[in-house]
This record gives sequence, C-alpha cells and structure tokens, in this order.
Amino acid sequence: MASTTSTHESLSAVSTSLAPAAIGPYSQAIKVGDLLFCSGCIPLDPATMEIVEGGVEAQTTQVLKNLKAVVEAGGSELGKVAKTTVFLKSMNDFVAVNAIYAKFFGNHAPARSAVEVARLPKDVLVEIECIASLK
Repeated sequence: MASTTSTHESLSAVSTSLAPAAIGPYSQAIKVGDLLFCSGCIPLDPATMEIVEGGVEAQTTQVLKNLKAVVEAGGSELGKVAKTTVFLKSMNDFVAVNAIYAKFFGNHAPARSAVEVARLPKDVLVEIECIASLK
C-alpha cells in the first residue's frame, strides 16, 4: 500500500548539487522553524557519486565538505552548528577524525556524540550528521 503522506508546510527540504544527492527516500536537510536538521553525510564526491580514495582522513575531509555545503545551502554556517553526531566504523579512527573535525570547526565546538557502528552506507568509514541554527 503506497503512502499518501506529503511534507507538511511547516517543513522545507534543502537540496544542493554541491553535496551528494540523497541515495534513498530522504532529504539532504530539512528546515523547521529556526533549525536545520542535516542528514548524515558520507564521503561521496558530489560530482561522481563515488567514495573518495584514501583512508579515514580523506573520507572525513570529504564528509565535512559535504556537510558544510548542505549547512550553507540550508541558510546556516558551520559556526551555527549546535550538535553533531559522528558515526565511525572503528573507534580506532577517533583521533584521526577528531583532528580533521577540529580543523573544519576551528574555535567553534558544537555538542557532539561519537559512536562506533557495525556498518555504514556503502561500507564507508565515517558519517556525520548535524543540527544547526538558522538564526
């Protein structure tokens, strides 16, 4: 049975070609009120939709470039990110991911959770999602 659910008028979807297109039935981000909820970003090159070459450092860099593009397309900026969630294939990569994460966010330190998970989409090493303010 097909659902007839439509997006409520209080929500607006965000889409940008500067980040990978959604690979499932979801939006890159959703705006509601003064908040922007960004879907998890994985290390796909938006031009090719292929996973970037290299290890966790290259993947984390691409993930954060993608997240930044979605945040900005949604009308916010990295300095307005309130919360991130970092999903890691291996907690052994925490230090490497943390170093690149710190470079992207600079002096801004959003609230954050970091968890090791059994598997990520396309078997990538890292995925990051966030909630940002639109004010």
